[in-house]
Amino acid sequence: MVVRIPMSKAGYQNLKEELNQLEHVDRHIVVKSIETAREHGDLKENAEYHAAKERQGHIEGRIRELKDKLGRAEVIDCANVNCQRVVFGTVVILLDMDTDEEVSYQLLGPEEADVKSGSISILSPLGKSMLGKEVGDDVVTKTPGGTREFEVVAIFPSKFS
Repeated sequence: MVVRIPMSKAGYQNLKEELNQLEHVDRHIVVKSIETAREHGDLKENAEYHAAKERQGHIEGRIRELKDKLGRAEVIDCANVNCQRVVFGTVVILLDMDTDEEVSYQLLGPEEADVKSGSISILSPLGKSMLGKEVGDDVVTKTPGGTREFEVVAIFPSKFS
């Protein structure tokens, strides 16, 4: 059974662009680096050669990883989600019940989550706790620092798809 990875259109496109860069640019650059390093002679003590081979291994590994993720992606149009409840792609404004501060997160897949840019994974403890909630509902989640309580203040569609 294939485990699908939820992903926004933008996230899917970003992974495709990274794959294209690796396959059509970076891969060729590293092959030329290996050829150049081979021309310098003894490969046993050739640091340039070993560094290029290591880089090639990283590139090939990332290419395999990206192909797998793209093949399992379940692309969701975040611009057309229902905002009555918290679902994948929605932007949620929460009120922290301990600090009375509002925080805003967009729920995305694990490949796209970036707390610094305001997105969290639907598979994170807070993401799982928010799913299905409506405006006014309480969200209780266990974190490494203890239990946290929030209230859903607003739910909006994504700013991008």
